[in-house]
Amino acid sequence: MDNKGPYNAMITSVGHYVPDRVIDNRYFEQYLDTSDEWIRTRTGISERRRLDKSKPTSFMAIKAIEKLLQNRGIGIEEIDLIIVASVTPDMIYPSTACIIQKEMGAVNAWGFDLLAACSGFIFSLTTAMQFIQAGSHRKIIVVGADKMSAITNFEDRNTCILFGDAAGAVLLEPTEDKSIGIIDAIMKIDGEGGKYLHQLGGGSLNPATHETVDKRMHFVYQEGKNVFKDAVKGMADVSYEIMKKNNLTGEQISYLVPHQANMRIISACAERMGLSEDKVMINIHRYGNTTSATIPTCISEYWHAGKVKKDDYLVLSSFGAGYTWGSILVKWAY
Repeated sequence: MDNKGPYNAMITSVGHYVPDRVIDNRYFEQYLDTSDEWIRTRTGISERRRLDKSKPTSFMAIKAIEKLLQNRGIGIEEIDLIIVASVTPDMIYPSTACIIQKEMGAVNAWGFDLLAACSGFIFSLTTAMQFIQAGSHRKIIVVGADKMSAITNFEDRNTCILFGDAAGAVLLEPTEDKSIGIIDAIMKIDGEGGKYLHQLGGGSLNPATHETVDKRMHFVYQEGKNVFKDAVKGMADVSYEIMKKNNLTGEQISYLVPHQANMRIISACAERMGLSEDKVMINIHRYGNTTSATIPTCISEYWHAGKVKKDDYLVLSSFGAGYTWGSILVKWAY
């Protein structure tokens, strides 16, 4: 994605939030035909977090944004735009961005929600990048937040073990140095994949009725084998593509930041890029698949741990329902 504008967009702050309640694999052993070993060996997940039923997605997003602002040392009134990536908005409308703007007093910001399933964060980051590149905005918050426990069928052992609740946020600002910040982005979709991963109920096609509830159409539906096969190829290919397009080798990449859906998908992606295990950001074992939040929570955790340094090359990569997938190349700016 060529940048012909006067600026590059750089990440200047990060923040994340996970709920306190921990759900380990033994929780599911109590009522499902599954085991801790089965879950760990097939997914890499040991535990995940769950938000209180009374709290919405915006609660987590606000917590992540508060940490981001604190880390940057600025107030919410300095923010121009808020983009929320989520498949679990507080409600269909008003947007979760509007709710966050009101609750936080972001009086100078406008905003919107963007839905691209597990690729929501990188699609939102790519969108925000272009506002910065054009010179029309100075400070943009991109927050990926999902309360997956709200749309998970806890009687379906194939999906309920996978998901958790979390939020992660980044702040984008302009730089005239075209060698740092977001260097490149490749985004893709293929609607043919929608039949394998979707939520049928709740939209205009299948509005909520007793029938849609009885048929459990408001929960995540996934055909795991097909999604796994397509995700391995999609994520691995696009991550390799963006690396080669920018004349980089695996040795020059500091971290792959993959969507945390399945450890075997992550490993296949790293192998395709020629990366060793220590060059892959991982938190799936503690949080599971938090959908739009996986990539920003990884970045925030690793940055807070002092593992991300100035001039590090990061490759962000994701794959989700739609199908949606893509990759972003970042040269860390601070």
